[in-house]
Amino acid sequence: RVLFRSHKHKRMGIEKRIYKTNINQMLRYLTLIFYGVFGIGCIYAFFLIFCFSTFKIPSDSMEPQLQTGDQVLVNKWIAGPRLFNIFASMKGKRVDIYRVPGVGQIKRNDILVFNYPHPYSWERIEMHIMQYYIKRCLGLPGDSIRIEQGFYRNNHTKEPLGNVESQANLSRQKADRMPDGVYRCFPFDSTFNWNVHDFGPLYIPRKGDRITVNQTNYKLYKQMIEWESKDSLSWKDSKVYIGDKQVRQYRFQSNYYFVAGDKTENSRDSRYLGLIPEEFIVGVAWKVWKSVDPYTGEYRKGRFWKNIRNN
Repeated sequence: RVLFRSHKHKRMGIEKRIYKTNINQMLRYLTLIFYGVFGIGCIYAFFLIFCFSTFKIPSDSMEPQLQTGDQVLVNKWIAGPRLFNIFASMKGKRVDIYRVPGVGQIKRNDILVFNYPHPYSWERIEMHIMQYYIKRCLGLPGDSIRIEQGFYRNNHTKEPLGNVESQANLSRQKADRMPDGVYRCFPFDSTFNWNVHDFGPLYIPRKGDRITVNQTNYKLYKQMIEWESKDSLSWKDSKVYIGDKQVRQYRFQSNYYFVAGDKTENSRDSRYLGLIPEEFIVGVAWKVWKSVDPYTGEYRKGRFWKNIRNN
């Protein structure tokens, strides 16, 4: 009996040690899995914040270069990734945006992804993190943009801008056959009477530029000045006030860009939105990594990993 009990105790001890060993191994495996998933999540978050993001083309405004249903990779390294309080932005609060220095510069005809500047009202510039647009950059800070008979012109280059064929189609359309909301353009003021056939010249502010705040510049740059100063801009008795302070000149704190869709006849762009602050730019569209026809659900194999070219 003593011998039997001794063997029984030994067996129970061995079983306990095996059980503890198995538990310890399982805990080690779970720990490794946790750290692996956590590490992959950190790497994924790092790439989303600092390197690349993906954007789905929701409309035909960039055809034929980009088609509805395309998924594009957006390169953040060129302009530099942005840092801001994403949770406050999702709640609709205004946030300070900081940009890490990029490795290059945005160029004319680059296709940009940016935050839509009027998510709540046409009267002011605001940013909502969940609302994005994609358009082609036709004007850089320091350029002047105009439209002549439907064709874009830039004072710093004679190269074609955007989709020239689409601009030619627009130039042939009669003004009286266009809805007023399509024909008339920013700043929607009878003093200028700018439209899709005849627009500008509009100077695109560069950070550090100074302008005289006269009546013309008041109407052209009001929203930008209010966005930068975080205060109201008003015209009283032929004088301009930021809040309660009279100003005669204003120095811009940000760079701005003029963007336009390739499908000129059907694109809500800077002709209507006005200029885009540099802080709103996510990055430069790089490649179409996937494309699905939104009507049939079929993959467009010919568009897989397709380069996005500049005109």
